[in-house]
Amino acid sequence: MKKLLGLLLLFTTSFVFAAENSVYDFSWLDKDKEIYVLQNRKFRKDKTFYLGATFGKSLSGAFIDRLSGSLYGGFFFTENWGLELSFTKASNSENATHDAVKEASTVAFYRKIETEMSAHIVWSPFYSKINTFNTIIYYDWLFGAGVSSIATKDNRKEFDTGSADSSDLTDDTSVAFSWFTGFRFFLSESWSARVDFRGTHSNADRAVADTAEADGFSTKKSWFNYYDFRLGLNYTF
Repeated sequence: MKKLLGLLLLFTTSFVFAAENSVYDFSWLDKDKEIYVLQNRKFRKDKTFYLGATFGKSLSGAFIDRLSGSLYGGFFFTENWGLELSFTKASNSENATHDAVKEASTVAFYRKIETEMSAHIVWSPFYSKINTFNTIIYYDWLFGAGVSSIATKDNRKEFDTGSADSSDLTDDTSVAFSWFTGFRFFLSESWSARVDFRGTHSNADRAVADTAEADGFSTKKSWFNYYDFRLGLNYTF
């Protein structure tokens, strides 16, 4: 996580925040002269469609490891604003922490995302370029925020020791708040690489042991936070 934050800080400090017609006043020059700095935004997004796919790995979840694949498409209404729709399918597995808790004869509650459908408003006001070995790499910084419909499975039945199907998972669906920030590295006019850090936040039932209840547990609303790091490719029309 520290390495990821350090990389994000490096990209952030390299971004250009001036407009293409920005004027810089250099005190050591003739006062009657002005210097115009052309930022040369080579790859434009205004009125463009794009499609893409990413592969991701979970950075959260104490008891579940998650890999995911996503398909998404979007449209930029202007150079800075767009709309993106996405579908994500996840593959989940119980990790060593879950197994250790289970060996201690306790139950570790988890709620894992199976699928996620999202709609995000995208804001991309910043761009930059890196000159590496005489090769210029252009990239944009993206921010997205919106809502997701998520299908989940949880292990609440494990708390019911008298149930014959205590190992069965409970299906649930809910609406979540989701967001992302990421970079889009332009490889050509049509192709670009995508690097995203994404969060999904859902308020749903959490099972807790409760001997006063007939089935041995009760549920209460709780926030579940899911974070993913994703890599992929875009194609722009």
